[in-house]
Amino acid sequence: MAEKNFTEVTIAGKIYTLGGYEDEEYLQRIASYVNSKQSELRRMRGFLRQPADYQNVMVQLNLADDYFKARKKAASLEAKVELLEKEIYSLKHELVTNQMKYEKNHGED
Repeated sequence: MAEKNFTEVTIAGKIYTLGGYEDEEYLQRIASYVNSKQSELRRMRGFLRQPADYQNVMVQLNLADDYFKARKKAASLEAKVELLEKEIYSLKHELVTNQMKYEKNHGED
């Protein structure tokens, strides 16, 4: 079984201890992302005047928005890869067919 890693991270000026089976660099990276998202929202006019629960929900909604946009982009890229793989297969099949025709026509000489 993998060993659980722990690391201290800073989010919104507070230190938290994160634990997980991912490496410490990954845990730091996700904490940094959350921290940057919070900082981005805190720079918005009027955000800090909102109640803490509203601020938290807005951060969560922004993170969820990023997540769903990334999933949509990944799905689109996967569809493009599948289409390109089919095209490659078709081109390889066409190449083999043409090679066979060429060999048949030039092999009789």
